Amino acid sequence: MSTATYTVKGMTCGHCVSSVKEEVSEVAGVTNVEVDLATGLLTVDSDGPIDTAKIVAAVEEAGYEMANQ
Repeated sequence: MSTATYTVKGMTCGHCVSSVKEEVSEVAGVTNVEVDLATGLLTVDSDGPIDTAKIVAAVEEAGYEMANQ
């Protein structure tokens, strides 16, 4: 089990959170996704280490960007 945290920029509402959760959940190996709208914090639980580029790509597919990546 592995947990990684990221910061997502540009989210302004619950729909934003849902979009990010949906896209990141589809990354192979991801078991749970939590998103905090107030802080932009994205927490990803997975079976093992996941390539950060895959998480970044999923966030960008949802229409947002990662901070400090």
